[in-house]
Amino acid sequence: MGLMRILSTQLAPLTLAGAVLAYFYPPAFLIFSNTFLWLFAATMLALGIVLEPADLNLTLKHPKRIFLGVLTQYTVMPLLGYTVATLSGFDPELALGFIIVACAPGAMASNVVVYLAGGAVAYSITLTTVATFLSPVVTPGLVRLLGGAFMPIAFWPLFLTILQTVLVPLLLGMAIRRQLGEVQQERARVICPAVASVAIVIICSYAVATNQARIATVGASVFGYVVLVNAAGYFLGWQLAKLYGFDSRHRLALATEIGMQNAGLGVALALAHFDPQTALPGALFAAWCVLTAAGASAYFRKSQPMAALAG
Repeated sequence: MGLMRILSTQLAPLTLAGAVLAYFYPPAFLIFSNTFLWLFAATMLALGIVLEPADLNLTLKHPKRIFLGVLTQYTVMPLLGYTVATLSGFDPELALGFIIVACAPGAMASNVVVYLAGGAVAYSITLTTVATFLSPVVTPGLVRLLGGAFMPIAFWPLFLTILQTVLVPLLLGMAIRRQLGEVQQERARVICPAVASVAIVIICSYAVATNQARIATVGASVFGYVVLVNAAGYFLGWQLAKLYGFDSRHRLALATEIGMQNAGLGVALALAHFDPQTALPGALFAAWCVLTAAGASAYFRKSQPMAALAG
């Protein structure tokens, strides 16, 4: 179990290490060209198994807060992605990559970061779950609406991919959880995050491997815009939560949820339906947002005890 805990808590350095290895030795990850969608489905299955119904039921008592959070998720980041795609001057395929990752729901990793930082964990989990359930319709709809300015986008192939790799595995995981005993659920809480972490590392590393040549030419500028979108997401998430009247713990949760996208889903969609370079922004975003969120959680954990965040 010690190895499992390391895998589940060290997503940032593992993603970075995988990306570096993929850049210098692409064959290590090109072997996953036919399995990356299955790997992403495994992450959603894992999420379904570890979802805590009690936490969700508690948070669902505040539907307005959930509505505002999900609305913010599906407006702020897509608009940021579209702005970068429009102003960056990138090729259409690369520009579309920013839109795809920006239109994804929040990531399961955000729940861990909110927990480590002392934020409202149940709220973060609920936002991730609700946004994920909506993603088969909302994500391809937004990608088609915003990405259509750069190239023709078909709604139904994206819808079916998200349905098969997100919603079905998530529901299956929730069904499996109901069949597990207390001891098995405890083991699952250790094993499932580790499985999800390994899958995300492989998916993002595969995206880097397929884009090795492009990274040498446009990598720095793409990375710069990734940093900008990530920082703007955190900032706007915090400011809007403050405008909504949220307390500090819920502001932290919403800011983290907005700044951290399910980049793994964005990469999987890009690789499955578009040119490989479309996956590059998502691959870089996955590594960067985890690194920044991990650093932020360490800061909040040390400088602001739980009592302070409760205000």
